[in-house]
Amino acid sequence: MKHRAKLTAVAALLSLSSHAFAANTGIDLVANETPIDTPKSAEAAAKIPANFKFVNPGYLTVAVAVLGSSPPFGLFARDNKTVIGSEADIARLVADGLGLKVKLVPASWEDWPLGVSSGKYDAAAYNITVTKERKTKFDFATYRQDTLGFYVKSTSNITAIKAAPDIAGKRIIVTSGTNQESVLLAWDKENQAKGLKPFTPVYVTDDAAATLALQSGRADATFGPNVAAAYKSKLTGTTKLVGIVPGGWPKTANIAFTLKKGNGLVDAVQTSIDSAIANGSYLKVLDRWGESVEKIDHSEINPPGLGD
Repeated sequence: MKHRAKLTAVAALLSLSSHAFAANTGIDLVANETPIDTPKSAEAAAKIPANFKFVNPGYLTVAVAVLGSSPPFGLFARDNKTVIGSEADIARLVADGLGLKVKLVPASWEDWPLGVSSGKYDAAAYNITVTKERKTKFDFATYRQDTLGFYVKSTSNITAIKAAPDIAGKRIIVTSGTNQESVLLAWDKENQAKGLKPFTPVYVTDDAAATLALQSGRADATFGPNVAAAYKSKLTGTTKLVGIVPGGWPKTANIAFTLKKGNGLVDAVQTSIDSAIANGSYLKVLDRWGESVEKIDHSEINPPGLGD
């Protein structure tokens, strides 16, 4: 009966919408449905290659995080169809600066790489970390620092996960194919070389499944983008932070607007981001989604990343 009651409580938690908790986060999701616009940058627009063919003429078509994602990166507005979130806002700023309209396409994490490479999307804004491997296929213009957080159930006895030995023997929720998975696998390799117990990765299909796995005791911790987990922790009070790791461990890393390698658009995108930083619209976006802790003062093209 206790187990059933626990699962029922978790299910009730999962059924509550992000809007229902907005007052607890200091993030006004209703107000955040209103777009933040920024002026066209003549310098950025001039850097668009003369023969560049956008997927939809006059639009910047961007794959964004909504499907299987969580706030603040992507979610649907009250009409259940309009995409809002920090990544949607960043995509709009970039498009504005280029003198284009924005077309936001909700996509799964697995979809954006092929979609950008094949020309289905002009770009992706999906909390994507710059990595050495990804730079062989994509061009990047940075717009945020990358930090990762370990979160556990609020009643957990775990007090700290900050280094490789701390994950030994633990079951940790992580998304496949991400830089956070790479960090955990690198730590696990170190641990096993020292004779420590291996960790067990717990792969789930979406945020609801991750919540259920953690709250029901099937996993010990989650490891992923810190701002998303911090938002959720403040929202529900059911998790707590036990460690922060640079996204490019052991080095710092950056989140970046992602484009097909060599398509010529990255210089224009970087200039558009810098224009939004300079005029203040960029910080307005980060502030309203609680991401200003990861702000940058200028955009970089293809900087060193995870694996460099």
